[in-house]
Amino acid sequence: MIEAHIFCKKKNGIEFLLLKRNEKEIYPGLWQMVTGKIRKGEKAYKTALREIKEETGLKPKRFWVTPNVNPFYSHEKNYISLISVFVAEVAEDSKIVICKEHSEFRWLNPGKAKEMLAWPGQRRSVDIITQYFTKDSFFWNFVELKVR
Repeated sequence: MIEAHIFCKKKNGIEFLLLKRNEKEIYPGLWQMVTGKIRKGEKAYKTALREIKEETGLKPKRFWVTPNVNPFYSHEKNYISLISVFVAEVAEDSKIVICKEHSEFRWLNPGKAKEMLAWPGQRRSVDIITQYFTKDSFFWNFVELKVR
């Protein structure tokens, strides 16, 4: 699985795009970033780019893999997933077209985004991303992947 955090730069900092799960989907009403399952033979970063396009209609102008992996246990299927975390920057005026999996979206500052995310790993990802893109120095290095 992957999680892809989408942000845009605003004059007062960065804002994250959160999507609300449709009531007919698993985890109804839950606010989250873009998530998705890796298809057989697909590279995780390609999954993230595909899911971003499918769920939001967006194409990132810049894209990174973060030095963070989130664990998640699925009780329905009895497995533990290690979720690769990606981050995408889009233009502030990007047009969002959400898929049927979601019912609405919001742009939120990091504090508000963290309040709406359900899992600690997702909130930690927001902290890591925010620190990386708003501080002058950071001891981790995000690997930027070229978007075509």
